[in-house]
Amino acid sequence: MPIKAVIFDLDGTITQPYFDFDAIREEIGLARDSGPLLESMEKMDPQLRRKAEKILFIHEQKAVIESKLNNGAEQTLSALRAAGIHIGILTRNKRGNAFAIAQKHKLKFDAVIGREDGPVKPDAFGVIELCRQFGVKPQETLLVGDYLFDLLCAKAAGAVAVLLANHSQAGDFAKHADFSIENIGGILEIIANKSSG
Repeated sequence: MPIKAVIFDLDGTITQPYFDFDAIREEIGLARDSGPLLESMEKMDPQLRRKAEKILFIHEQKAVIESKLNNGAEQTLSALRAAGIHIGILTRNKRGNAFAIAQKHKLKFDAVIGREDGPVKPDAFGVIELCRQFGVKPQETLLVGDYLFDLLCAKAAGAVAVLLANHSQAGDFAKHADFSIENIGGILEIIANKSSG
């Protein structure tokens, strides 16, 4: 089945990995191994949560300012646009930060789903919502990310899960991926093969 849309994770996928989540957890007052940050924050009392949100906000702003694109990101997005393939971003970050990164690096995303829009990855919500906006089926969609939640989210929605295996933890996640690529440009070969197959 030809691919009609590609949904990308943001940090670590479009941009080079930036966040040190262990350090952020510590600054907020959580144990380094306390699990996913957003889920931990949901369980906090309102006062603690406001403090945690402020700390996270500062880190996210800094991440935008200091962001660098992953090798091949710009060329890959240009090739997708030339092929008429929809480009979506699905991030556990805020939507505005994705647009700020797009503006900084002169990228164009067709749609962005951030954490304020609904349940976050690994929930299937974001993929299903982007597919609805694009008028495509999940089976016609690649979800490209560098982390386990990206792959689980793709699987939950029925999309094609692509792992960007550019970090030391990638081997732990590979069994959940339909494809593993070393460079973001590797998706172009997957799309070409799916179109001809």
